[in-house]
Amino acid sequence: MWDYVLYFVLGALLGAVIAFFVTRSIFNKQLKENPPINEKMVRAMYAQMGRKPSEAQIRQIMKSMGQ
Repeated sequence: MWDYVLYFVLGALLGAVIAFFVTRSIFNKQLKENPPINEKMVRAMYAQMGRKPSEAQIRQIMKSMGQ
């Protein structure tokens, strides 16, 4: 009886660990393929504020988003 409980708990823990790493890798892959913001979006935000951004400002924003 206790053997079955032990196997169930170990199986659940192993499944949770595997699911965590698989989900994390899929999530990171999706973020690389579809970044949440790109340079075009930054330029559009500056245009909506009525400003023309310099390349240094755009690079600085992209660098801060990458962190």
